[in-house]
Amino acid sequence: MSGEGGLALIHAALARAAAPVTLRVAYSGGRDSHVLLHWLASEREAFAPHRLRAVHIDHGLHADADRWAEHCAAVCAALDVPLDIHRVDARQAPGESPEAAARAARYAALAADLQDGDLLLTAHHQTDQAETVLLALLRGAGLAGTAAMPAQRRFGRGWLLRTLLAWSAERVARYADEHGLGWVEDPSNRDSRFDRNFLRTEALPLLARRWPAAATTLARHAAHAADAQALLDEIATADGADAAQLTVAQLAALSPARQRNLVRAWLHRHGAAAPSTARLDEVVRQALTAGADRLPCVAFGDHAVRVWRGRLHLTPEPLPPAPATRLWRIDTPLELPGVGRLWAEPVRGAGLRLALLGEPPALDVRFRADVGGDSVRKRLQELAVPPWQRAHWPLLFRGDRLLQIAGRAPVPADRAAPGEAGVRIVWRPLVP
Repeated sequence: MSGEGGLALIHAALARAAAPVTLRVAYSGGRDSHVLLHWLASEREAFAPHRLRAVHIDHGLHADADRWAEHCAAVCAALDVPLDIHRVDARQAPGESPEAAARAARYAALAADLQDGDLLLTAHHQTDQAETVLLALLRGAGLAGTAAMPAQRRFGRGWLLRTLLAWSAERVARYADEHGLGWVEDPSNRDSRFDRNFLRTEALPLLARRWPAAATTLARHAAHAADAQALLDEIATADGADAAQLTVAQLAALSPARQRNLVRAWLHRHGAAAPSTARLDEVVRQALTAGADRLPCVAFGDHAVRVWRGRLHLTPEPLPPAPATRLWRIDTPLELPGVGRLWAEPVRGAGLRLALLGEPPALDVRFRADVGGDSVRKRLQELAVPPWQRAHWPLLFRGDRLLQIAGRAPVPADRAAPGEAGVRIVWRPLVP
């Protein structure tokens, strides 16, 4: 039994490699990953000079975990495939499902293994894809969710490939029987209290009795959804999704569907988890209707969208507290945890006059919580510092004299004259 499509996917990925890389099979010891490992071991000459290895993740959640690891070691020894075993802490955090915790720990360990250009190969097949589509539909995940699992994607320093997505579960089972493979059974995979297990053991068999090709059809839907999502991503790029901030004007020029598509893509590309449909609609509504004197803020998860002066800004939620006042010796950078980083660059005829900073050159770094008065507030407004950033923007003092607001040029009286020694203060904020 061949797997031409899967081999083509692997060869295309290997063609990107400038030097020999490692193909790492995620091997649980179960049937599906054993089939993948056995198949690839039989094809290894086609991958030379690239290397084949297996990696087994021990979650430490089952009493038989040591026995499963021993089984994996014996199979790999028989196939002459090197095996790496990693033990991870898969305990769930409060509010996290056991499935999600185990998956996060497993993929973190698998990613840490990869070197530049390496391939991680997993045994997801057509029925796994069908389960993923159904889960996405039942959770209202939208088009991106029903696109399910891509055949390949960037992963860590390399690539993740799902080379068996075109294989049905029946095809995987036939391969295992024809080659007399033995595997371990994780009893938790039959526990229908877990959503995916319920679909696998109860829902999909019921659907297949009425529609025998249900798994194939659902997997085909995933491919169609992936194509449609790619088109939406192209439209979002053309509409400006890669910008640091969106403008209200560009949103107002689009149809409602393109507005939602743009905001959704913009949030995703800047690392924010997708908000609910209601919160996404609220972001668009607030942006388009808020008056100039308002500062709308729509929070979701670990982020919020704030609208100010005609722009949408993505910020952490909640905002970090401002650090306490501290003395900064400018010969070394100053890290302000959760807020940003300050450093000084020597210059001549520009920047802050070095003579103002004393010997050794130093500045007091203060924040709005420590500095009262309308003059500082007015200067922050004049410098167009967004309101939510003002409590986190470093104010650089020498004694009682404010010399500079970090990230902005000093006032003319404090600037170095032509030929005079100066320092350019560079401020890199973490709060957008």
